[in-house]
Amino acid sequence: MNDTTVNGAELLLITALNAGVEVCFANPGTTELTLVKALDRNPAMRSILCLFEGVCSGAADGYARMGGKPALTLSHLGPGFANSLANLHNAKRANTPVINIIGDHPDWHLPHDAPLTSDIEALANSVSALTTRVDTVANIPKMFLEAYHAAVKPPGQVATLIFPADLQAQEQLWVKRLPIVEPERSVVNDERIEVAGSVLQSKSDVVLLLGDHALSERGQCAAARICAGTGARAIVETFIKRMERGGIVPDFPRLPYFPDQALNALGGANLLLVGAKNPVSFFGYPDYPSQLVTVDKVLTVANANENCEAALDALADLVGAPAFSQAVVPENNITGLGPLNTKMVGEILAASLPENAGVVVEGASCGYPFYTASGSAPSHTIMTTTGGAIGQGPPCATGAAICAPDRLIVNLQSDGSALYTAQALWTQAREGLTVKTLVTSNRRYGILQEELHRSGVSEMGMSMKALTSLDNPAIDWVGLATGYGVHARRVETGEDLLAALEDSFEEPGPELIELCLP
Repeated sequence: MNDTTVNGAELLLITALNAGVEVCFANPGTTELTLVKALDRNPAMRSILCLFEGVCSGAADGYARMGGKPALTLSHLGPGFANSLANLHNAKRANTPVINIIGDHPDWHLPHDAPLTSDIEALANSVSALTTRVDTVANIPKMFLEAYHAAVKPPGQVATLIFPADLQAQEQLWVKRLPIVEPERSVVNDERIEVAGSVLQSKSDVVLLLGDHALSERGQCAAARICAGTGARAIVETFIKRMERGGIVPDFPRLPYFPDQALNALGGANLLLVGAKNPVSFFGYPDYPSQLVTVDKVLTVANANENCEAALDALADLVGAPAFSQAVVPENNITGLGPLNTKMVGEILAASLPENAGVVVEGASCGYPFYTASGSAPSHTIMTTTGGAIGQGPPCATGAAICAPDRLIVNLQSDGSALYTAQALWTQAREGLTVKTLVTSNRRYGILQEELHRSGVSEMGMSMKALTSLDNPAIDWVGLATGYGVHARRVETGEDLLAALEDSFEEPGPELIELCLP
């Protein structure tokens, strides 16, 4: 292509494809029409329409978590991009590589303050490790690869490229490919491993807090060796970017959400951080510390940008830990059937999962019960909400299914947060994705009601009920999903859920199952 003339939009896509970026989650507008035309001429870049920009960003997050490589998002000016910010906040907290492309007015039009003009840089800077604006067409390959390298730099980041409409259309001779450098996680130095080994051998109560890359199968098996050899405990951080679970993987508890429960789980132990940060209370509660473990009892073994697996292997060898031995996995028991409850939902889903499924969890109602039961399920991957911005689950599951079309993806989803990005169901239907959405329909914001009770409210008044209830009118989830083109059904008992999952997991394509809970 050395003598070929292309426009700026085509040049960006060619550069992206050469870097291995293959998917664009898009909700374009007028300032991106040249990019839309370029996508039409470059079918190797799979373009996927999402009906809301928050679905684009959440899907890019799920895609990258599942595949370890970034996708593009394409959004329209500042207001369109602003719609994607909540799930980009989650992606930032998950250390997920995402590359945003935002169309903008031509430079000569910006001074006239057209209705959609806004400070895109300010919006992008709130979530991006790198924000750049295309200045000339000749610089597009260099600027895109700067964004790409910023995104994939361990542990992963959000990068944003603002692309004025006039430069998208301007023509340029194709230039030679620029080098693409695939970064590797840095190696933890021996001194830090030795200090961690000393803590393990000299302290009576030590907890390994595992996060990010330490939650691979290799990382967890190495952590199990350390625990077996030293008497330490291992706990998984509260919010999980991606975790391998079930099968031969050790069954480690997950750090609870509420600070009193988290403090009880940690028990004043010395904390060794591997891919995790020192845990902080999700909100500021007057009776509890913000930082759950004092800094004098915390040692970072490996950061998320470092090779956590190798660090855990080296630490296990240093303390003379035995070879990994798989524990006897208990059978997945369902303690009772009848009307659905949250514990039953978790047990039934864990017992029904096929090998190699992916489970995207958003919501506390059934999320923790499922996690507790899932240790004895077949091998699967878990991803949870990370930054606390709700509406992550449906698009994250959508992106995961795009990345791994051969895997069953289950979205275990609270009803209140699902309403933020229910449009993802339409994309699942359009793309024929095998995503099974289980909506835990208790018709309320359960976490808010729990927080109210924990703050001392014994009986909710009319305003509290009005602001935390979803039952007047109740959401018709079957009707809503059907309207988006997704087959749906409603279940009220454990027997019905078992039958529904057995049937649904055998069929390709998306489905929504409403779990009617008290």
